[in-house]
Amino acid sequence: MTDSASDIDVANADHLLTTTRAVRKRLDLTRPVPRQTILDCIRVSTQSPAGGNYQKWRWMVVDDPDKKLVIAEAYRRTYAPYIAAQKQAVGEKDPGNSTIDKIMSSSDYLAEILEQVPALVIPCALGHPDQDGSGDNQGWWGSCIPAVWSYMLAARARGIGTAWTTLHLGGAEEVGEALGIPSTVMQLACVPTAYYTGDTFRVGARRPAEEVTYFNEWKNTEM
Repeated sequence: MTDSASDIDVANADHLLTTTRAVRKRLDLTRPVPRQTILDCIRVSTQSPAGGNYQKWRWMVVDDPDKKLVIAEAYRRTYAPYIAAQKQAVGEKDPGNSTIDKIMSSSDYLAEILEQVPALVIPCALGHPDQDGSGDNQGWWGSCIPAVWSYMLAARARGIGTAWTTLHLGGAEEVGEALGIPSTVMQLACVPTAYYTGDTFRVGARRPAEEVTYFNEWKNTEM
C-alpha cells in the first residue's frame, strides 16, 4: 500500500521498522557477510540527518580474526561484572520473568561467541561530545545515532542481523590501538553483523502508543 502523498509502500516500511530486532542467538556464524554488502548498508546510513550537514560519522569494519578477538576480549571483561549486577537486580525485582531470562541468555551467548561473528562494525565519530564547550550533547549524539540505526535497518532489509552493543567501550583505548583509531575519534558502539538464521522476525511486545504519547501537557493522553 502506497500513501497518496508518498512514493513509499507504507506497509513494507512499517514492517521493516517494527521487526528490526537485536539479533544475538540467531546470528549465522558460518556465512561470511560480503564487504560490499556492508558498504551498501553504510551507503544507506550516510543519508541520515546530521546537524549542520557535518557528516562526522566514520565506520570501522572488522573481519580480521585476531582483531575481532581483541574486541571480544575487551567486551567480555566489561560484560562479566555488568551482567552479574543485572541478573542480581532482576532476580530481586522480578524473579521468574521468562522474557528477561531469554534476553539474559541471548546476551550471555553473544558475549561467548562475539569473535566468531563474521563482521564487527564499529561506528565512530570525529571528535567528542561537548568538545567545543557548547554543551550541546543532545545535538552531538543526534547527529550520530540515526546513522547507526539506518545501518541496522538496511542490514535487516538484506537478511542480516545486528545488535547495538557498547560494552567493548570499557576497553576502547586497547581496541582503538589495535585498530589504529586515533584518540580524537570516539567509538560509539560495536554492531555484530551476520546473516540471521531461522524465520523472519515478529513485532515486539511494546506498550500502546496511546499510553506513552501526551498532547500539550505531561500525561495528557486525550486526543
